[in-house]
Amino acid sequence: MLGRPRLTAAVTAALTASALLLSGCGASSDAAAAPETLRVALLPDENASEVIKNNEPLKEHLEEQLGLEVELVVTTDYSSMIEAMAHGRLELGYFGPLSYVLAQEKADIEPFAALQEVEGEDPTYQSVFIANADSGIETLGDVAGKTVAWGDQASTSSHLIPKAMLAEEADLRVDHGDYEEQHVGSHDSVALAVQNGNADAGGMSLPIYERMAEEGLIDSETVVKVQESEPYANYPWTMQSNLSEDLKENLRTTFLELDDPAVLEAFDAAGFEEVTDSDYDAVRELAPLLDIDLEDYQ
Repeated sequence: MLGRPRLTAAVTAALTASALLLSGCGASSDAAAAPETLRVALLPDENASEVIKNNEPLKEHLEEQLGLEVELVVTTDYSSMIEAMAHGRLELGYFGPLSYVLAQEKADIEPFAALQEVEGEDPTYQSVFIANADSGIETLGDVAGKTVAWGDQASTSSHLIPKAMLAEEADLRVDHGDYEEQHVGSHDSVALAVQNGNADAGGMSLPIYERMAEEGLIDSETVVKVQESEPYANYPWTMQSNLSEDLKENLRTTFLELDDPAVLEAFDAAGFEEVTDSDYDAVRELAPLLDIDLEDYQ
């Protein structure tokens, strides 16, 4: 049996910081305008230790450019990250579109950058509906009577978008009993649930699916793409609105001018482009289609 992967000191420290945030410890929001340490939350959409390790180059880049100590944080789930941001226990947060919309209802935050997958193109990304090759699912309509795995309830590409695809394009709704659903937490967990036959189908981020297939974490002959979604505004980097104007401008410049391949590799991105709150109105408009009350997620 293989042992558990050994964590570096940096990863261990980051995970400890995450636990402190969840327990309510840490600096108050009163010092947010000019923090000595920049606490940066990364989405818990994959294994936490891997997320931290992959973003060490980002941490080093931010420290060098901003002259501040940086702590990378991965919370246990999306709602914990939203709460930490709302209570001022984070200065920066890398949200999914839906989790940003939910956080923006509770926290005074503003989006300022989103990754650009291809240079010269809009900062968008897609969700993908996947299925086990033995499930008999070749179209969205074939999902009727099957079991579908989603990620976190507040995930855009592993819940909201693919669920909307089923409702809009195949007239299949879980609240009408057309299929069964299960939430398994992260994107990689969705892919593995489908691969292992614990779910017939699932929804996840297309970039994460493609990376997992490329790295051999899933077999693309077993976990097949059924349909890709239309493009949506990409994951936004957000910051607390009460940070000093100098720091906010430095953050914008640092991200929008970032061209270090070592940093961008973790995001599979060509760079970052400016975004605003209105870029996420399309996500807000999906919720009523599914009779989802965003207040239920608060």
